[in-house]
Amino acid sequence: MMYLTIAVLCSVAVSVLLKILRQRNIDIRQTIVAGYPVAFLLTWFLLKPDISGLSLLGSAWGIIIALGVLLPAVFIILGRAIAAVGMVATDAAQRLSLIIPIVAAFLLFGEMLTGTRIFGLVLGFLALGALVYRPQQGGMDKQVRQTPLWLFGVWAGYGIIDILFKQVAKQGSAFPLTLFISFGLAGLLLFIYLLITRVRWQGNALMAGVLLGALNMGNVYAYVRAHQVLYESPSIVFTGMNVGVIAVATMIGVGVFKERLNRINIIGLLLAVGCVTVLFLA
Repeated sequence: MMYLTIAVLCSVAVSVLLKILRQRNIDIRQTIVAGYPVAFLLTWFLLKPDISGLSLLGSAWGIIIALGVLLPAVFIILGRAIAAVGMVATDAAQRLSLIIPIVAAFLLFGEMLTGTRIFGLVLGFLALGALVYRPQQGGMDKQVRQTPLWLFGVWAGYGIIDILFKQVAKQGSAFPLTLFISFGLAGLLLFIYLLITRVRWQGNALMAGVLLGALNMGNVYAYVRAHQVLYESPSIVFTGMNVGVIAVATMIGVGVFKERLNRINIIGLLLAVGCVTVLFLA
């Protein structure tokens, strides 16, 4: 359970860091680009990817390139969502992204959709609707109006990334090698983009990137190790990770950052926990 606890704390810590950076008007893009070299090196030392497997990637390169583009893009969207609606709803939306691979498995890959899974999917969509709900107010600013858009971006982005990783794994590519290349490509592409846009570099943003990269890799490594240690109880790892992140993010978001949740949002959080539990036990 130690690895599972570390994975949960690292995941929530990423959201906390992004929220603090947003509050201080620090360019999150620079923090993200500085974090990828750290994650890249930690992947090398901790997961020890087999470089000799490069020749076996084949058609998986298209998926890896897509990951290289999506990983930093979704990180940026995550930061925007946290700024717009807070870390509680954002982390819950991220965890609900598990709906997308399940729907894809049914629509694209021919898997059976059971009644229990349909019930779980319904809970998930109801949870998303409840999380993005904001009472109608006169003269809403642009940020409030864009809240559903950012949360949808987090939900859809992480769901698509999950599908891509699953497809790479099906093609026989080693997960550590895929992660290693994807981190390197993501950092390179984002760095090139920032150079083209002639960004004004911020030292504090780049320093924060070291922490972000360590937390990002810490989350991945601890989650993988939790699955290895508790290989006979994958339901404990999966449910514990998703429900744990929602619970810890809620405590920190409400208790530390004083984020406000209306009754509909609270119902959304409860539905999200129910969705995660039902879908895995289905």
